[in-house]
Amino acid sequence: MDKCKDIARMISDGMDRPLTLGERLRLRIHLMMCRGCSNFEKQMQVLRNMARRFGERPEADKDNRAVGRGNSSG
Repeated sequence: MDKCKDIARMISDGMDRPLTLGERLRLRIHLMMCRGCSNFEKQMQVLRNMARRFGERPEADKDNRAVGRGNSSG
């Protein structure tokens, strides 16, 4: 069985490039047996989706939220 550290790297790599058939098989087998790595993969997918949605927001909306956070006087 692969080490979790290696699997975490493979999960990350899989977001940047297509994994080979061998990598995909190793990853799937490990994820079936390891709840920690399975959770990590789900968390990475959530973060990626959130970052993607944030990048799709209009610029004016981003600017307004940044200004609102910077003003902490009250």
